[in-house]
Amino acid sequence: MTSVATIQPDPAPIAACTVSRDVQNFEMLIDEMEREMGEAWGDLSFDDALVFLDQPEASELEFIAIALDADDEGDLSLISGVIRAARATRTHVILVANQLSPTGLHQLMRLGADDFVPYPLPEGALHDAISRLRAAATAEAAATANAAAAQAATPHPAPPAATANALVLVEDTSNTPAFRASGNRNGLVLPIHGMAGGSGSSTFAANLAWELANADKVNPPRVCLMDLDFQYGSIATYLDLPRKDAIFEILTDPGQVDSDLLIKSMQTFNERLCVFTAPAEMLPLDIISGEDLGRLIDMAVANFDFVLIDMPKTVVTWTEAVLSRAHIYFALLDLDLRSAQNVLRFVRALKAEALPHEKLRYVLNKAPKFTDLSAKARVKRMSESLDIQIEVQLPDGGTAVTQANDHGLPLSESSAKNPLRKELQKLAKSLFELSKAQVSARS
Repeated sequence: MTSVATIQPDPAPIAACTVSRDVQNFEMLIDEMEREMGEAWGDLSFDDALVFLDQPEASELEFIAIALDADDEGDLSLISGVIRAARATRTHVILVANQLSPTGLHQLMRLGADDFVPYPLPEGALHDAISRLRAAATAEAAATANAAAAQAATPHPAPPAATANALVLVEDTSNTPAFRASGNRNGLVLPIHGMAGGSGSSTFAANLAWELANADKVNPPRVCLMDLDFQYGSIATYLDLPRKDAIFEILTDPGQVDSDLLIKSMQTFNERLCVFTAPAEMLPLDIISGEDLGRLIDMAVANFDFVLIDMPKTVVTWTEAVLSRAHIYFALLDLDLRSAQNVLRFVRALKAEALPHEKLRYVLNKAPKFTDLSAKARVKRMSESLDIQIEVQLPDGGTAVTQANDHGLPLSESSAKNPLRKELQKLAKSLFELSKAQVSARS
């Protein structure tokens, strides 16, 4: 009798693991892991992860994805132990967080998690996070090889590494503002809030900021533009600026930030406009508290003549901090029912909380032409029915606006004679005169 051994292929080595209380609570994560890793991944509980990461096999892992929700808030010490164990084996860590508090997320990121994606997972978010880890690993390997080659070529020892506990922004500083914090300004705070999606608030913010930066050719004011839409902010795109990792460090550890660090985290557009972009990754809007964000705004106010803030469409916990510091709070709306309804809701919410709704200044985007009498009558009826005064009406800039945004240029640089640009220029001049009047009154 002849026995024939059945030859079976060796199982694929495990290159990644999910770590969670119950991975079945994260079905989308299971699907994405199968799509990205095939069969080369496994699942561990928090306790099992601590045991496995202490084994020699753990050195083969590329990354672990720690999936958390609000029920895991009480076990952060255990989860922190998992992150420390992963870092000890040089295993990358991705946090997949569902309704985790900003404090908890901040704590875990500070311990050394490499990346964060929200849950439910946005399309492609996990793929992008894994791609970033692999790109960083490749860059690190290349840097290590270059450092080794440099060390072999020179007898001088390498400089000591920076202290891990200090907040140090290691970034390309070629595009950072040239001035240092002086604290001798008292700028106007001008938030911009779109009352509906597609209302043009980011376009308005980017172009108004640039017009203000050029309001005086001889003695131009210092203008800062802050993009506080941490999830879909587009100011960096509209001004063709990279999104710096320093922004994430500022938002996750604001208590360590001073005025100099805040300014270093910014970039300059055409050497005049200072921009605090949205972070490179999608972050929870409440990742920073109202108190900490208020501190950052106060630092900006002390060093700039104008601080423009591109707000998210959502009202969040720190909206009050921005509103309380605002001199004028621009509310952009379209001539449609959804904008009207959202204005009613917004004003009602501010009144309910006894917040200064009188700071709102309403701006109608894509306003009708002078000859369109029926549309102008609709504008009047909207104003009367909402009991508001629409003080600024911006004409439709047409396709030139989209083209300028796609090319990362303000309208003044790509379509200087555009009617929208001319209205924004007028508004900037009036705000510049207001600022000079306030300076004169204080002196």
